[in-house]
Amino acid sequence: MPPTQPLSNQPLPRQTTIYGVLGGIASGKSEAARLLAGPDGVVLSADALAHEALNTPEVQAQLVAELGPQAVGTDGKSDRRWIAERVFEHPAQRALLESWIHPLVRERITAEMASARARGAERIVLDVPLLLENDAEHGYVADCDVLIFVEVSQQERERRAQALRGWAAGDIARREAAQLPLEEKRRRADIVVSNEGTLAELEAAIRNILDDPRNHP
Repeated sequence: MPPTQPLSNQPLPRQTTIYGVLGGIASGKSEAARLLAGPDGVVLSADALAHEALNTPEVQAQLVAELGPQAVGTDGKSDRRWIAERVFEHPAQRALLESWIHPLVRERITAEMASARARGAERIVLDVPLLLENDAEHGYVADCDVLIFVEVSQQERERRAQALRGWAAGDIARREAAQLPLEEKRRRADIVVSNEGTLAELEAAIRNILDDPRNHP
């Protein structure tokens, strides 16, 4: 019987690095997540998955029953802006909406994270706005090898929210009141990256993170 080939001569499976992105509203977390993932990585965006969940027939029926027919636009899609304006003013309604949406989002993230790991994705990036706040429900923080905080001044975030999202002054503070303080998120992070400047500067900062061997398991 021929000797068994030594394990050391067999290629080892590539280990996946999982990054969790933290930061305030309009800080550019999604752009940072895209750059962290790169062409061979996977971004799991809770916001994108929540938008998909909002348009499922089951959730739309619940929205109309709770908020009224205005919750669904004439195009057949849930009116996210109209819904957000109402639920953020009513904590009980916001909690009810989250009880419909969050389980669907968690199910998708868990499944897609397992799939990406199984096929040997180099990097998985969790772009989950309430990553720390809802950790008791999903447990994703323990899966993260590196937590990165995207830092942008309050003034610049306000400017971006008004210019790019059409938000009114004070909308950021109103929405972040229900979240952990940014100081706590920054403290919990392993790395802080500034996104105060240009996209090229953010790209360079992310490249430095990826090139540093200490940021890989």
